[in-house]
Amino acid sequence: MPTASKKTAGKKAVQRTAKKAVTRTATRKPAKKKVRPRARGVAGTPARQVEVPPARQFVSRRVPETLRLRSAEPSLTVSDIEASLAWYRDMLGFVVKERWEHEGRLAGVELLAGNVSFYLTQDDWKKGMNRTKGEGFRLYCTTAQTVDRLAESIRERGGDLLQEPHDEPWGGRSFAVVDPDGFKLSITSA
Repeated sequence: MPTASKKTAGKKAVQRTAKKAVTRTATRKPAKKKVRPRARGVAGTPARQVEVPPARQFVSRRVPETLRLRSAEPSLTVSDIEASLAWYRDMLGFVVKERWEHEGRLAGVELLAGNVSFYLTQDDWKKGMNRTKGEGFRLYCTTAQTVDRLAESIRERGGDLLQEPHDEPWGGRSFAVVDPDGFKLSITSA
């Protein structure tokens, strides 16, 4: 059977070990920053050295993980799908990717503009014939095209602009249009 002094000695040894562990972690120096050369500059100029912070400083994902989207495809319920289809196709320049019919009538359509899809569906009027659409709603779209040229082509086809092309405070240039149901679209140069 251990004596009291052996118990105390064992307890003190455990305390010393714990104290050393705490001291070791508390006084540990931060990891040194790695230095990696950048790619060579134009015409063979020497590469600059860039400091790379320790990996633990980079936070690429949050815990719990947050939503990360790669695209968005709006679906708009419209009053007259034929009129809306004509406006998006003939005024803005969307192309028809797919059409859906129900009992011989157009019920929905997928439109494409570059890599972006818009869906139009015919309102079934279950929420009332006088329901306001597009109120408090705006789609912001970016393009690599010249917005002044796009705006002019819409005017040439008989379309109206909600906002004329103008410079934005952040450096882009944009204009706005409104579809037959009141849905607003701002188109900005990227």
